[in-house]
Amino acid sequence: MKKILIIGATSAIAEATARRYAKKGSKLYLIARNGERLATLATDLKIRGASSVDTALLDVNERGSQGPVLEQATKTLGLIDVALIAHGTLGDQKGCEQDAEKALLEFETNAVSTLALLTRLATIFEKQHAGTIAVISSVAGDRGRPSNYVYGTAKAAITTFCEGLQARLFKSGVHVLIIKPGLVATPMTEGLSLPAMLVAEPDLVARDIVRAIEKRTDTLYTPWFWKYIMAIIIHIPTALFKKANL
Repeated sequence: MKKILIIGATSAIAEATARRYAKKGSKLYLIARNGERLATLATDLKIRGASSVDTALLDVNERGSQGPVLEQATKTLGLIDVALIAHGTLGDQKGCEQDAEKALLEFETNAVSTLALLTRLATIFEKQHAGTIAVISSVAGDRGRPSNYVYGTAKAAITTFCEGLQARLFKSGVHVLIIKPGLVATPMTEGLSLPAMLVAEPDLVARDIVRAIEKRTDTLYTPWFWKYIMAIIIHIPTALFKKANL
């Protein structure tokens, strides 16, 4: 029986991943800031087969609250097999360009809070000498684009931080998975004009995440074709890239 901790559990990708683990009879501990949605999700997961579902409330930006919440999760689960960090906001790029405080808040939510959680989880997992820490970054972090560079900067920070964690925790037998989704049909992207053929459903991404955890993959692009799309974008010469509408 797997013991799964999910932070940002009410996000679309996290919910889909939790449902997959519930079907396997896993023991789940869900953390999010919306108590009503969390309770509804917990009930659903029990129906789907989870052996148990515990929950806790947390606003990830309240960093002082992270430690006690993770301590309680550890007491409840014991040895944690998988910790998935899945919270985040897409943010308003145009608004961030005009308001420094708004830009910093986006960076706080999408990067700083995650780095704090990772630091705390790394200590827990290092003592366990086992398990997987999986973190949702984004293809947006592979290269700064004018359409979302505030969000992309935050995700680039997460990716770099996790690359360091991979090397550090490998020596303790701990696996760190960096997850880089492309366009996903979630409430964050609802209403945006996106190319339909490139937009994935959350359950497909969740399937890829579970497989990558099982295979101890280091970096997951999901769906798979984003690895090649981003390879092209990364190598566009700067002189041309500045003129592109990306």
